[in-house]
Parts: sequence; C-alpha cells; structure tokens
Amino acid sequence: MKSLLTTLTILLFFSNYAISQEKKDLVKPNIVIFYVDDLGWQDSQLNDLDEPTPWETPNMLALAKEGINFTNAYSPAPTCAPSRAATLSGLHPTKTGVTHVSGGTLPKASKRSNYLTPFYPIGLMPENFTIAEALKMNGYKTGHVGKWHVGGLDIQKSTNQGFDFAYESRGAHQGPKGEKNRLNNFATHDKGDAYRLSDEKYPPFTKDSPNGISYPKDMVTEKALEFIKTSKEEPFFLYLAHWLVHSPIHTKNKELLQYYSDKLGIDFPTKNIPITTEGQTNPFYGSMVTTLDWSLGRVVDLLKTTDDPRNPGKKLIETTYIIFSSDNGGAEKANGDIVTDNYPLDEGKKHAQEGGIRVPMVISGPNIPKGKTYDGLVNQLDFYPTILSLTHSEISKKYTSELDGLDISGVLLNNENVIHNADGSPREDLWWHFPHNDDASMQSAIRKGDYKLYKNLIPGTYELYRLYKDGKREDLEEKFDIAAQNPKVVKDLSTRLEKYLKDYNAQMPYKNPSKFKSEGAKSNVASIPVIVSDSFDADSRKVSITLEKGKTNVIEAYALIRIANKAKAKKKGKKAKYGKHDTTFIKVPLDASKNNLEYTFVVPEGVIEYGVILIDENRFMVKGEFHKIN
Repeated sequence: MKSLLTTLTILLFFSNYAISQEKKDLVKPNIVIFYVDDLGWQDSQLNDLDEPTPWETPNMLALAKEGINFTNAYSPAPTCAPSRAATLSGLHPTKTGVTHVSGGTLPKASKRSNYLTPFYPIGLMPENFTIAEALKMNGYKTGHVGKWHVGGLDIQKSTNQGFDFAYESRGAHQGPKGEKNRLNNFATHDKGDAYRLSDEKYPPFTKDSPNGISYPKDMVTEKALEFIKTSKEEPFFLYLAHWLVHSPIHTKNKELLQYYSDKLGIDFPTKNIPITTEGQTNPFYGSMVTTLDWSLGRVVDLLKTTDDPRNPGKKLIETTYIIFSSDNGGAEKANGDIVTDNYPLDEGKKHAQEGGIRVPMVISGPNIPKGKTYDGLVNQLDFYPTILSLTHSEISKKYTSELDGLDISGVLLNNENVIHNADGSPREDLWWHFPHNDDASMQSAIRKGDYKLYKNLIPGTYELYRLYKDGKREDLEEKFDIAAQNPKVVKDLSTRLEKYLKDYNAQMPYKNPSKFKSEGAKSNVASIPVIVSDSFDADSRKVSITLEKGKTNVIEAYALIRIANKAKAKKKGKKAKYGKHDTTFIKVPLDASKNNLEYTFVVPEGVIEYGVILIDENRFMVKGEFHKIN
C-alpha cells in the first residue's frame, strides 16, 4: 500500500509539474486583439436569441468552441473612439475624457437640444500609457492594423503610442469613389484589380459554388497576416482593429451579395438605393459580417498552421491568446439604410441601452477551457490588466493603480466564477457615461446583477429595468421601467452611480444661453457672466480675462488651446495649410483671482488659437472670443 501511495504521489507531482511547466514555458505568449467596428450582439451566431440571425459566422462559432464566450460582455462606451481609447489605455472614458467621437472641437449647439455637450478631447495623448507601450516595454513586438481613431496629430499616432508597426488603410472596405457605387464596384479576377478575387475558396458553399466562393483581396487582413509571419521570432501583440462592419454599407464580393439575396428571398439589388426593409434583411450588411468572419478565419488558420519558433513542437495557435470583440453595439441605421436590428436589445450605437453597449466577446488561448460560456459582467477595460497577467508583464504602479478594469485571468485559466476587485471583493457592477447627442440619449447607466439603472442627465431622473430574474431572461428589451416599485434598488444603484460620476469628475451637459427663451429662464440668461476685457501680451504670451461685476458666479473656467502638426508646405507665394486632422483643441486650466472676476493663463509656444470657456452657477456655458495666433 505504501508503495502504491508513493507511486501515486510521484505521478501526481510530475503531473502538476508538467502543467506548471507548461504555464511557465508560456511566460510571453502572443496576444491578438481582433477588434470589430459596430458589430452588434445579435449580428453573429454567438448569442442568437429568438429568431436566429441570417448572417453566417462559422469562424466566430469555431473560436467560441476553442475558448470562452462571454454573454454579458460590454464595451466601455456606445461609440467608437471612447471605447478604443479606453481599451488601449485601460482607463474609463470619463478618465481619458474621450466620451464620444470627433472630439477636440469647440462645444457646439445641437438643433435637437437646448444643451451643449461638454468639451472632450479627440483621442489619447502622450501621457496615456497604452497596452502596446506596456507590452513593448516587456519585450513584445507590437503591431496595429486597421482603424485607429484615437487621435490624428503626430504625437497621437499609433507608432507614437507603442506600436512598432502600423497599417491603417481601409483595405477592401474602402467605399466606392467617383462614378462608382456599391453595384458597379465589385472585385474581379483581373490581375490588375487591387481587390482581385482569391483563387482559394471559402464558405459559404452554394449550389453554384459547392467548393466555396472567392473573396476580394483585403489588405487589412493581409497586413495582419504579414505582421504575424514577420514577428513570430519574438512574442508579439497584434491589435487588429477592423474597419468592418462600419458604414459605408457595401461589399466588393458580388457572389456573396448574391448568396444573401437568395437566402433572404429577395432579388439581387439593381438600383443604388437604400435598403429600407425592417429587421436583419440587408444583404450588403450580411455580406460585410461574413467577410469579417472570413478575415477572422484567415488569422486563426495562419496561427494553426504556423510553427512557433520560440516553442518547438507547438503551433502559434497553442501559444497565442485571441480576444475577439466589438467597439460598441450595432448601428441600426446608416445613410438611409436599415442596417441591422439589435432586438431583443433596446436601441443601438450612440445609446447607453443594451443595444448600444452589449457586445460579442470570445477569448481563447493556452489553458483556457474549450466551449465554455461565462455569464458574469465583463468589460473591455478588463483587457489591459488581464493581458498584463497572462503575459507576466510588469509596469510602474503609477499606471497599474489607474487602471479601471479587472484581471479576469482567474476566469480564463482557473475556472473561477467570480471576478475580483483589487481588494479581493467580488465585482458587483459596471457603469457608463454618455453626455451627448439629443436630450434622451444624454444618460449615465449602471448594471448590477439583474438590474440596470439609468440617470437621465437633463431632468436628473432615474429609470430601472430588470434584465434577468433568477438567471432567466426577464426584461432584456428594457420595456418596463420599475423604478417606482423598487425604491431600495433605485437608491442602491443611484448611490453607486452618483459616486462614480463624482469620483471620476464626469462632465455633464451645459445649458445653451441662446436656447433658453422662456420667461423664467430669461432672467438667468440675462445675468450670465460677461467678459469685459480679453488681452494677450505677445512678449509673455499671457492672456488676461476680466468679467463684469454683478453677474452669476463662475463655478468652472478653462481655456481651450489649439495645437497642430507642422503645416504642410505649399507652392511659392501660397500660405501653408493644415490638413483635416492636423489640429485639435485641448483643455488647460486658468488661474483665478480671489473674487473669480479675473483669469489668466500663459499660451504655450506652438499654439495657433485660444479662447476661454466659463460655466456659471446655473450651468450656462459662456464661450469667449477665440483668437488665432500667427
């Protein structure tokens, strides 16, 4: 008996040793983030509810069979730029300040609202420490392919944010130009065609093409494959941020468009007019989704067939973590087209409702269980700390202490069911803030367990919905506001949300003085702060602002300064001009006098324009005159 026990102990020791050695051998596994643009939670076969989607995504399903499908996964924001900035930096959108797309401009009045959205930057700045910089510091070769969209200045470029390699053209998703449209711009087999159809055949399989169909050459996919091939001698990090399935809604694959027209039971489109049928009935969009899936399949196939030179006897797929997700929910309409339908989720892109922030997410890789589903709350903010953990990468506490996501490697590697905060307590909630667009979409939200609460930022009211009950679907459609019947739940969630908003200094919408014309509002508008002097000393570059006495108190004041890349040289005699993405405004603080009537700041060298923004006690925004500096 003693001999048997000894034998079993030895076997157990070596078994555990082998497992620990396997994990130890992967000190620097490869990382691929396959980040999709606008793919809704119901746009793939991963999370089909109710009526199945007609769009075929076999490679997404295959990836889920090799890893974990996260059914309660969320993007950090309901639009592109804030989600990308948050995912790359690990910081909540309220912390980066990037809460919507197309930032870095002066706050503008909306025709649909009496309020002005707060100023927000266009993207990440040098002080943001990206996951690419973190991995590069730890010996990784880093590559970005596809959409950047987190800043256009030279200092904001991907190659200045930690990436060794970058390719950012649209590939086959480049929209038609000039006389071309989505019905006369299909790829061909001609050798001179930049989007030449492949000789290789891929799904779907049809009666006319039982061996599969060809796909247009897509340089986004090709450059991603090239990066993997040329970087495999070192641990690599590939951030493949597809332009698909964002508008324009089109395809260069005529055979795939025909396939979806046949599947939907509609005629092949012959007129270049919007598709306006309800639901998931747009064959152009279906073709885009399946093309995206094809691209994912190409990447996975390369990893499966390529030897890992750093781990003899293994393929790259065995030493690579793949993280698949989308930057926000599906865009249900675009340029006249009905693109998709996020039902049963409410709303879509640009909204804090489930349809705008709930996204597909799959993670596969070494030691991750196959074919598992995880229903806990997960956010793309979790990618950064999780990748640090999976790769055993170390960075300064200055940066790790600021990260807003959580390390979910315990779920990935140890079959844990609970995601833990840094203090060991279980994660209980996720929250969002979107002070943009029309009044109804200006909302903050928090999800805790079965419940989701919204704060309507303009009236300051709350709505409460119960998405699930005892693990089963209850009101996923968010049809029934049950706030009045559940005051305790509202108090709990609203207290949490308000604390987040305060702690993160979340910026709120401001009143537009030109829109408030009722009798009750006129007196407040008449008493808003007035700038009586605004001077600039060219020698010291000091700006001095003086306000009129007797007006409402200023509760917030800052300057917006416009910085730029070097202007592009023109022909002799013509002034150099800035390109579309060569300038942006950034926010800088003002020095205030004790009576808050005088403000000063020094304009840094290189600034080409400046102005002052004031917020009064009634939350009216006052914009001073903006001055250009030669």
